[in-house]
Order: sequence, then C-alpha cells, then structure tokens
Amino acid sequence: MHNIRIIPRIDIKGPNLVKGIHLEGLRVLGKPEDFARYYYENGADELFFQDTVASLYDRNSLHDIITKTAKEIFIPLTVGGGLRTIEDIRDVLRSGADKVSINTGAIKNPNFIREASLKFGSSTIVVAIEAIRNSDGKYYAFMDNGREHTGLEVVKWARRVEELGAGEIVITSVDKEGTGEGYDLELIRTVSEAVSIPVIAHGGASNPENIVEAIIKGKADAVAIASILHYSVMQSFGNNSSDYKDEGNISFLNSGKTPKNIYQSSLQEIRLALLNANIPTRT
Repeated sequence: MHNIRIIPRIDIKGPNLVKGIHLEGLRVLGKPEDFARYYYENGADELFFQDTVASLYDRNSLHDIITKTAKEIFIPLTVGGGLRTIEDIRDVLRSGADKVSINTGAIKNPNFIREASLKFGSSTIVVAIEAIRNSDGKYYAFMDNGREHTGLEVVKWARRVEELGAGEIVITSVDKEGTGEGYDLELIRTVSEAVSIPVIAHGGASNPENIVEAIIKGKADAVAIASILHYSVMQSFGNNSSDYKDEGNISFLNSGKTPKNIYQSSLQEIRLALLNANIPTRT
C-alpha cells in the first residue's frame, strides 16, 4: 500500500473559512490563512481550498488567498470552485495552486476534463463528485453544493471521468458531510473499485477511527477532512467580531461552542491512528 495522504479541506466564502452540514448552512470558523499555516506546520500532506459559492456567481475568488498561501506553504495546494474554462484553470495555477478541482464545469461539458488534462497534465486535474443516495439505493452526482440534480449515476460518471483523463477523484457524500456520522463506506468503496485513479474520501468523519475505516473498508487513497480538525484549531485563534464583517454567519464562532458529536482531533492523532492500523503515511 502506498502512503495515504491526509488533506485538510478549507471551504471558503468571501474572506472566511466556513463549515456547514450537507454543504449548507455555512458558518464562519476563522481565517483560512491561519488554518492553512497551522495545518502546514503540523504535517498536512496537502491542502484543499474550495470556494463554496463560486458556482453560484460563476467565478473563483481565491486568487489572492492562494497567492499569499503559496509563498508561505510548501505542500501541494488544490483549488476548486467556479472553474469552467482553460483560462480559469491557468489563472488559478499561476496564483500558486498545484492542482485544480472541477465539478460543475466538468458535468456541463465533459470534454473540459479531456482538454484540461491534455493542457496541464492529468495529475493536475481533480474531478469532484458530490453524491447523494437515492431511494432506489443508487448514488447520483449533484452540482452547486448538492443542490442541483444532474441525473448522472455516480459510478458511471466516475468511470467516464477517468476515461476523459482526470488524475484523481474526490468523492463527497452530501448525506454525511458535516454530520459526524462517519463516512459512507459503500459509496467510497464502490467508486474506488470502479476506477484505477486515486480516490479521495470526503464527508462525515467524526474521529480518527472513521478515517481508518475509509481507507481499509472504503479503499480510499486519501482523505479530505474538515470538521474534526477545524473545531479544534478554531479555539487557538481569536474570534473578534470586527474581523468577520464582510461575509458569513459569525454567531456560532462567537458562541464558543463546538459540536458534541464530532471528536476534536489533530493531524498527529490521525496519523498515529493510521500507523497503529498498519496504514503507511508520510512521517
């Protein structure tokens, strides 16, 4: 087994790091640059930045944040949200990103995956799949933070994504995301077994044991995690209301509360849990 990557996911709205449940109800947790620096200094393998409202406004506004981050942080950066054209990707890569994540642009124009992978290399192109389980037991791909049904069955779409040249897939269970109920192992395993490219599991982790399960039972190649890291780290930073006037709901931040069903973990604890399960990671 190759080294499993641990990737903090930093969802951003405006200037703020946010977190929701089922990709909705976004609430401010802090400043993305603070969290990014902390995760880098504490051993993250990569960082994943997602502009959560980019698809709504048909743009990605992370260029300034990525430019600043890339000057201080020397691990791979993946950036997603609102990337619809080759020029969009070029701009983000010029800002300092190493990889890009596409979803809506890929679904609306599948050939975009092929064009992008030929232009920038497959290893640069990550396709994000937001999955929701239907009443018939099948998983379908969604866009716009799980709001817009595409009619695409997830496994068929994952295989198509690989055929078109994507280098990785990040699979998000919208049903589990932000809930702390654990990963949808069936979803992760089904996608992982259907493709030969790396699959990144995202959505639902409540503790390090969930992450071990995603790798052993779900057969994921990497994990993108947010809640179990963010709620711990946010206690380390100030929460002055005046710092968060631009965008976002700050009532949760100011309350000082954290979700009771999500264990506040650290990168070190997660890595130790993987090592105890004989899962190789970067030391």
